[in-house]
Amino acid sequence: MDNTKKLKATQQKMTKEHFFELVQIRTKFAGIFPFVIAILFTNTYFHSFHPGKTLFFFFGMFAFDLAITAINNYMDFKKAHSEIYKYEENLIGRENLSEKQIQRLIIGLVGFAAIVGLILVVQTGWMLLPMGAACFFVGVFYTYGPIPLSRMPLGEIFSGVTEGLGIFAITIYLNTYDQRLFYMELDFNHFAITGNTMAVLAVIWAALPLILTIANIMLANNISDLAQDIENHRYTLPFYIGREWSVRLFNILMYSCYGAILVGLIIGIYQWPILLIFISLFKVVPQTQIFTKEQIKYKTFPMAVENLIVFNSCYALGLLVTMILQFV
Repeated sequence: MDNTKKLKATQQKMTKEHFFELVQIRTKFAGIFPFVIAILFTNTYFHSFHPGKTLFFFFGMFAFDLAITAINNYMDFKKAHSEIYKYEENLIGRENLSEKQIQRLIIGLVGFAAIVGLILVVQTGWMLLPMGAACFFVGVFYTYGPIPLSRMPLGEIFSGVTEGLGIFAITIYLNTYDQRLFYMELDFNHFAITGNTMAVLAVIWAALPLILTIANIMLANNISDLAQDIENHRYTLPFYIGREWSVRLFNILMYSCYGAILVGLIIGIYQWPILLIFISLFKVVPQTQIFTKEQIKYKTFPMAVENLIVFNSCYALGLLVTMILQFV
């Protein structure tokens, strides 16, 4: 009996452990940073906070994040060309999980996130609709469809902008919608988008370190998986620019985060406690040097994730200290 027939004959129901592995629950901590930092930034820069709507959005955002990871694993299974990867490494093939159950899980998570989004649109205004729709589109088609975005040399850009800027901007919008810093008016006769240019630029600049660190995780992952990706006909950015230039880009993106913070301090987006971000260099520099020397998925890729956690933890700490000093 071949692997395909065997899989169909012995499909298993998903357990709690299978679910946690399918959605890679251990990686979700890193994805919460744009949300947390946005809350701190909206308090320090815009001095506005709506906890109820923010918490409600968190549940929808988290459900959608779980769905995207599940879609990613499912599509990797469906599109795999390597039999070894499909039936020995991928969770679905390895554990003979029911595809229909996984499909229902994904639909349920996406549906819940969509309902949360629509309720918040009604409560806060139309501007949330195109912002949320853009994140939905990129998230779903990142790994789904005939030509997924993740299988193109654009994955780093889309993942960084969607998570780093998309979640960040939506969180800030939900906490400042009553100030109309960026707002959409819409009826049957006309529509208009208005906003405060400086406020929008401040949001984009404050999101830049998040965009870069999230993109860098995707880049490090693609560098580590280069050989396996080529075998599975997945041609990511490192395939086009080569391993050497990919590693150089990894370094550029990581250290550019510190430059973005310094510029933000100079132009008035941050206050002096943001300089606490440079504490992270004690961890980031040696780990970046190790990854530069060798790019091994099980050995050095976790260092890229740790770089994101350490950097953004210090980013959040700087904003938290700023907020505390503002209230003193």
